[in-house]
Amino acid sequence: MHIAVIGLSHRTAPVEVREKLSIPEQTMEESLQNLRNHEQVLEASILSTCNRLEIYTLVRNPDLGIAAVRDFLSGHSGLESRDLSPHLFTYHHDEAIAHLMRVTAGLDSLVLGEGQILSQVKKMMRLGQEHKSIGPILNRLLTQAVSTGKRVRSETNLSTGAVSVSSAAVELAQLKLGQSRGQDALVTLETEQIAVVGAGRMSRLLLQHLQSKGASGVVLLNRTIERASALATDFPNLPIHCRGLDDLDQCLSTCSLVFTSTAVDDPIIDANRLNALNRRSTLRLIDIGVPRNIASDVREVSGVESHDVDDLQEVVERNQEARQQVAREAEGLLLEEGRLFLEWWDSLEAVPTINRLRASLEEIRVEELTKALSRMGPDFSARERKVVEALTKGMINKILHTPVTQLRSPQQRSERQQALQVVEKIFDLDSGAQSQD
Repeated sequence: MHIAVIGLSHRTAPVEVREKLSIPEQTMEESLQNLRNHEQVLEASILSTCNRLEIYTLVRNPDLGIAAVRDFLSGHSGLESRDLSPHLFTYHHDEAIAHLMRVTAGLDSLVLGEGQILSQVKKMMRLGQEHKSIGPILNRLLTQAVSTGKRVRSETNLSTGAVSVSSAAVELAQLKLGQSRGQDALVTLETEQIAVVGAGRMSRLLLQHLQSKGASGVVLLNRTIERASALATDFPNLPIHCRGLDDLDQCLSTCSLVFTSTAVDDPIIDANRLNALNRRSTLRLIDIGVPRNIASDVREVSGVESHDVDDLQEVVERNQEARQQVAREAEGLLLEEGRLFLEWWDSLEAVPTINRLRASLEEIRVEELTKALSRMGPDFSARERKVVEALTKGMINKILHTPVTQLRSPQQRSERQQALQVVEKIFDLDSGAQSQD
């Protein structure tokens, strides 16, 4: 068995490629089952966010397993292998484990130390459990990755002042507004006419940061006004006007700054839509949706400035330098956690021998107990039989405790194999026998 991860991220692929690989939650079960249906894939879990698509697997054969996942990605995206491969990365075993730890800690994020990725990894694990695509190996790995992410955030200052994709989007708007005024600085958004399209988690974060950056009011548009209104009630100090998506054209005509973050497969704003409007001022569009909510052709429309998640790098780089030292401190914790998982993985090598040893001793226990009870005669009560049964089981467990602990303890692989050979020889264990739980 072999652990591997294959995928792409903001570091390896532009948004126009990433959006083709995005897997929404409503199709996650089908995607996981398609992966699991391949004989090479024993366990699978998918992490799909605006900045990455990664598939973590336990496979029988590394080369054949990775080939199966590549075929899945090509079929899902509609991209030929030659077009997709340049954007993909693949990590095997300890490198795959280390990568997951870095991702969960926020060290591989566009925004260093961002907190949302931890909840996204939790969701990946939950969906894998619900759809029964992960087993004991990936379940253990993902559980440890989540605890590692929490540990990094509690034992270092990495999350202190950390920004999210949403806050970076707001800062990008401030920066671009400042640059349009001849200032290379973040300026207040107080005079901007602002709209936010969508009422999900990313939009909630947008509203939080817009409020903190001086926005005087926001138009919140959503397919269902009720959901927008429910979100607006959480911001009593920010004037929010809730409208349906039918009013999108009006907002595009009157607003100077529009953020989009909706779960749609196709763009809701394109050049044709904008050209049909009677706009009175410059319009700045910032799209943090993946797949994109705004078509790339809007950049050709006069008076329109459009940005997507890949453009956030300009803001991110202004905040990264001071956080690099903290990130280096976090790397030490990740190395420790990765080593702990690999020690657990190595200890699995002892399980078949331990199971055969336990089965052998249990067979002896049952045989000898049966003989003893037959000599006791009918006067031996059921209660007394249970006491003797428990006594013999307890003795076996006591005898097994030390050798089992030693066999599974952290040690060099050669030392463990030597110990296993000794145990199998001393107890005359048949290595070909079927192991028992």
